[in-house]
Amino acid sequence: MQKTRICSLVLALALVASAVCGCSAAPEEDELPLGILLDEGVPLAGSPAISTVLSPAASGTKVEKNSSAEIDYSNTKDGYFMVKWNGGGNPKLMVVVKGPSGGDQYQYYLRTDGEYDVFPLSDGNGKYLVTVNKNVSGTKYTVELSLTINAQMDDEFAPFLRPNQYVNYTENSRALQVAADEIAAQGAVDNLSKVHVIYDYVVNALTYDTVKAQTVKYDYLPDIDKVLSEGKGICFDYAALMAAMLRSQGVPVKLVVGYTSAGQKHAWINVWSETEGWVENMIFFNGQEWELMDPTFASSSKQSASIMKYIGNGSNYTAKYLY
Repeated sequence: MQKTRICSLVLALALVASAVCGCSAAPEEDELPLGILLDEGVPLAGSPAISTVLSPAASGTKVEKNSSAEIDYSNTKDGYFMVKWNGGGNPKLMVVVKGPSGGDQYQYYLRTDGEYDVFPLSDGNGKYLVTVNKNVSGTKYTVELSLTINAQMDDEFAPFLRPNQYVNYTENSRALQVAADEIAAQGAVDNLSKVHVIYDYVVNALTYDTVKAQTVKYDYLPDIDKVLSEGKGICFDYAALMAAMLRSQGVPVKLVVGYTSAGQKHAWINVWSETEGWVENMIFFNGQEWELMDPTFASSSKQSASIMKYIGNGSNYTAKYLY
């Protein structure tokens, strides 16, 4: 196992219809009132660089289904499973995943259009209990389908090199071409150099969307190409965009959702380096060494001295979920 360094974008969706975390912008001055940095709710080669998309597929070789739902677990060795709703209508649906570590369960909202959603096996090898749940009234849900999956993945990076519901992209996503162009232009080859290039691009290309942070809905999921074209987003958008761009360049990335020291939800990424192993929280090269760096705060605060000091301290971040 690679050694863990520094500290850890994960969106904790409640089984009830709670608000989504839209972390808000940092102040332009050198003051640091963390209470307004984040809203409650939603939650960084050589020649030439090319994008590689390890596209998930519902292969149909291992399927559990009934008239309500379908779980395709044909490709658990690649770090994911897929779920779709067969029951029609437009009910509120929740996929709940309990991993082998016995930690907090993961809760995802499920689409109702009969197409598959992709979910990562981010808790490592072992048994996962997956249930598909339908809301019947208020906070009451019925279990429509359940399955225990014994996952044995090819490697620990499998869940963090592919698209999923939170880090959603395809080979046609414009963001992937941008990533390839930027990395090729800078001649980045190793993982940390690629992170440096993509971090610089995202911080300069996006501004923090304060309106979206205040109005985002509980079931929000990032559209990375829309975020890129609009040039703005919330912390969830920053992290999903960077994760997609880096995964497409072969860099294992964990999208993390957790909390700041102020107890508010936030999203960021962990990356894997050939020399450092898993580097937790966002990182940045200062010319001599790699340091913690939060792209949302760095961009929205115009890199003021106090915010840079805050985001450079890994103890200010606590990870809860990995995607």
